[in-house]
Amino acid sequence: MTVRTTTLAELPGLAGTEIGTSDWLEIDQARIDRFADATDDHQWIHVDPARAADGPFGGTIAHGFLTLSLFIPLWSGLLEVTDATTLVNYGLDRVRFTSPVPAGSRVRLTAALDTVEPVARGGYQLGVSGVISIEGQERPAVVLAFLSRVS
Repeated sequence: MTVRTTTLAELPGLAGTEIGTSDWLEIDQARIDRFADATDDHQWIHVDPARAADGPFGGTIAHGFLTLSLFIPLWSGLLEVTDATTLVNYGLDRVRFTSPVPAGSRVRLTAALDTVEPVARGGYQLGVSGVISIEGQERPAVVLAFLSRVS
């Protein structure tokens, strides 16, 4: 993966372009268990491999929100605004969990910078569309529209 670098002044010129695809990231059982501990969501389908083996997916799966939360580090590895002093998550316009992520799978992000709009007090609001894919599977894990602000 190559990080695309740009400046604040160059951002508007990137509107409507695909930014790139991240490296693969493994979602192992240890990561799933840590997420369960952090969120107090210990549903058996995520954290009990023995019980989940007889469940609908044949093993444990990652929490949907775990997979979604990986958007930020994956996105951060795709685009760097070198002269930005502030970068904040502004929200999500749309999220769909389209396929479960089995423990031990690898995921990656493909993202496009759809919009770059000026905001009050300088800077821009970025509209990003992303697809988090699962290695070896046709259907993605997550499809999302994300907003951030950069100045």
